[in-house]
Amino acid sequence: MSIPVVKFNVDDRPEFYQVLRKRVNKHFQENNISKHANFEMIFKTVFMVCLYFVPLALMLTGVVSSLWPVLLMWTLMGFGMSGIGLSVMHDANHGSYSSNKKVNDALGSIIHFIGGYRENWRIQHNVLHHSFTNIEGLDEDIKISFFRFSPDQERNSVHKYQAYYAPFLYALMTLYWSTTKDFEQIIRYKKKDLLKGQGLSYARAFRQVLFSKIMYFTLILILPLILIALPWWQIIIGYVIMHFICGLAMAFIFQPAHVITDTHFYDAERNSSMENNWAIHQLKTTTNFANKSGLFSWFVGGLNFQIEHHLFPNICHVHYKKIAKIVKSTTEEFNLPYYQYRTYLGALKGHFSMLNQLGTGTYEKGLVNL
Repeated sequence: MSIPVVKFNVDDRPEFYQVLRKRVNKHFQENNISKHANFEMIFKTVFMVCLYFVPLALMLTGVVSSLWPVLLMWTLMGFGMSGIGLSVMHDANHGSYSSNKKVNDALGSIIHFIGGYRENWRIQHNVLHHSFTNIEGLDEDIKISFFRFSPDQERNSVHKYQAYYAPFLYALMTLYWSTTKDFEQIIRYKKKDLLKGQGLSYARAFRQVLFSKIMYFTLILILPLILIALPWWQIIIGYVIMHFICGLAMAFIFQPAHVITDTHFYDAERNSSMENNWAIHQLKTTTNFANKSGLFSWFVGGLNFQIEHHLFPNICHVHYKKIAKIVKSTTEEFNLPYYQYRTYLGALKGHFSMLNQLGTGTYEKGLVNL
């Protein structure tokens, strides 16, 4: 199986990204600051890791043992799991947390403790999603069962209701991720010859995924079932609550950034030669939201500054708010789009409106983006 070849138009206003990179680099040079993690990021890392592991430790050691406090611990773990995924391992696996590869690898490997497999994440997110955002046939973030996320995907009868069932399936996202998704992905990436890019053979990837899952389920589920003095089904309820919280948090941050009424969509089969260069493509397929909300932005790892993240994935997210001013003014100077929603709720509404339009067949914008 081969993946479609898509070429971006390198002659399409290359000066935009050249000027933008120069201005962003100047910002860091003039202020004598690193593009990587600072004290704020280190504090957040410790906070999110503790938010996940401390409640687990309190349950396993018997400090917290009655039903409602135990359920509270699982709830806190859900937010900690979300925080690690959005704020810590995300930057590390982009190589933006530190200039030291060993630090990035160590912090990126924490994904195994929240149910994922690092190499698969890098392929899906860094290679496919960031390189080919909103391109059907390449971007796996818009290729999810039971959903129609692109106007180039076939529409069937069940999609009519996707705006209504989306929250329930989003809540299951990390449960699926921690059980079967990684095994399915290594099979698919083997066929597409993508494992080699991570220095992996299929056999080695399979062993690593298997070991990762055994470690994860032993620590997060089997030990709680053995050591917490509650009926097994109450432990399972807590475990599911944790995953529901994380699944919803992850989906409700990533989906409004790309699958929303403003953004453009493309098809790898029809658009093998893209109209725009890569940087302008990112502007057309990405949306910001709630950029003035400090606490919200802190918790979601600056991913409400999704435009800045896609243009500069090698820069730690704690710097996005500052460089956003540079990015926005430069897009205005070159008469390019800079999609943004003033509030998070506005972006979420835009996402569900998009789901409804795609599901009912009333969306037309994507049909002209050829």
